[in-house]
Amino acid sequence: MYNPIMNIISEERLRWQEPLSLHTSFKVGGPADVMVFPQSIAEIQQLVRVCRQERIPFIVLGLGSNVLFPDRGFRGVVIKLGQALKGWHISGNEINAEAGIRLAYLSKKAAANSLSGLEFAEGIPGSVGGAVIMNAGAYNGEMSQILSSVSALDRQGDLHTFQLEEMAFSYRSSIFQSGEWIVVSALMKLSSGKRDEIEARMREFARLRREKQPLDMPSAGSTFKRPSGVYVGPLLEKMGLKGFKIGDAQVSTKHAGFIVNCGQATAQDILDLIKHIQQRALAEHNIRLEPEVRIISETIDNY
Repeated sequence: MYNPIMNIISEERLRWQEPLSLHTSFKVGGPADVMVFPQSIAEIQQLVRVCRQERIPFIVLGLGSNVLFPDRGFRGVVIKLGQALKGWHISGNEINAEAGIRLAYLSKKAAANSLSGLEFAEGIPGSVGGAVIMNAGAYNGEMSQILSSVSALDRQGDLHTFQLEEMAFSYRSSIFQSGEWIVVSALMKLSSGKRDEIEARMREFARLRREKQPLDMPSAGSTFKRPSGVYVGPLLEKMGLKGFKIGDAQVSTKHAGFIVNCGQATAQDILDLIKHIQQRALAEHNIRLEPEVRIISETIDNY
């Protein structure tokens, strides 16, 4: 089944039955049939075309900071970008960055070059690609405020460039969430500033994160999107759910908007806890909580 992939990617960049728990911030998830580590956009194009031709399910993974894979793993190919596609270039007030680079790292490079606009990304654990897909943000900043264009592959492996107005950004949402596109790079337009002031803002954001978020425990960040006019953490506290556990999955005692892995949680523990919270919020407050975490199925048909 996977022989054509072996003709594209050398054996040392293939991992068979690779535990997905090693590649996600939740530290859960069973084995992928095969994990592939491409080194270029051209290799990703070849992989996508072969998977479609051979009818092999595939999924693209960045740094795994906002996904939940099932305990049974993934039946197909996981294309891991987080260890490749790390190129970036600054020209004037613009940064062109490939999808695999860590967003927080890029924010530090922007600050070092006296460029403002990425301060909100200090501490965000995801990749540029994942941040684009989710329109990631914090502290009144988000990706849609700084993006000029994005390059993405379609499911035939062809490259397209999207301008800002074409990407349908809204709160934690974009056109790329449809699963029809693979983000490979992004062009960001920042503004000139004073390095010491930019870095001071980033230190303050880092302090706030340390004080308020359970950074010392495996999680996927904020578990739920924020409903209009409602903050999820205080809502769950009001419902008495802070510290509530199913198995080893727990509503964080530090910030109730986070679900954390206390050490031995399974993906099913986390899913059950998410469903429990959703049911309680709907029954008691008529509020529908939508997961911000991307929940992946064991099998998908996307070839």
